[in-house]
Amino acid sequence: MDSQTFTTSIDEWIDAALEWINTYGAPVFSAMRFVLEGLYNAIAWLLLAPPFFVIAIVIALLGWRAVNIWFGIAAALGLVCCAAMGLWQATMGTLALVMTATVLALLIAIPIGILAGFNPRLNGLVQPVLDMIQTLPPYIYLLPAIALIGYGPATALAATVLVAIPPALRLTAHGIRLTPVSFIELGKATGSSPMQMFVKIRLPFAMPSILAGVNQCLMMAFGMVVIAGIVGSGGLGETIYGAVRTLDIGKSIDAGLAIVILTMILDRITQGAVRGNEGVRR
Repeated sequence: MDSQTFTTSIDEWIDAALEWINTYGAPVFSAMRFVLEGLYNAIAWLLLAPPFFVIAIVIALLGWRAVNIWFGIAAALGLVCCAAMGLWQATMGTLALVMTATVLALLIAIPIGILAGFNPRLNGLVQPVLDMIQTLPPYIYLLPAIALIGYGPATALAATVLVAIPPALRLTAHGIRLTPVSFIELGKATGSSPMQMFVKIRLPFAMPSILAGVNQCLMMAFGMVVIAGIVGSGGLGETIYGAVRTLDIGKSIDAGLAIVILTMILDRITQGAVRGNEGVRR
């Protein structure tokens, strides 16, 4: 069997497997699409229901609390600029997509990361999977998602969640392993139960690493925003994709600036949360 025949056989097997999964798993993927789109639409509605200045004030207060008052003011002004460019709805759509994907990714990554931190064998099993997810080009995940879920925000969410899981899982497992042995022995000596040791000893030491994972999870989700615009994700990604197709350079630059503003705001706020947690622990 030559290489061309071998490659063709593998491709045909993959296509047949995907068709079989799509045929017999249609109810599951329909339910997944319903749930993902429902979550996305609910969060987008919450962000778009109030006037833009209300969201800007909320972000300013969060920035003030996490960083300082000057960053809070700058964050609010950045969101006002997004509204002034006529991109408020797209900006909030992107924020809804990122928030939904991040929450779903963390719901998967943190529990598995905690288990991997306790169990070296499980950690050894998940590491190659995480390596593969992070090594493959992100747009690869959009193709099977389109075939199984369809075209729209649900597909973008599924691909974004998958891409955002690895950093949060790795850093959570790393944080659990960071607990000093002396503190673990102290907990055992005082008669603490395994749950008490986890909540009062391991989790506080792991929290800075877990919060750093949240930050990286957000950044990976933003990295998928423009790519997800190809599958009708809505938001700034779709705006940029449409501008590229029509060679509207000005619009693509405006949308790119809005993504930069939104990314910087969430990045600094989550970094501030990490520093604040470290300060409280000390």
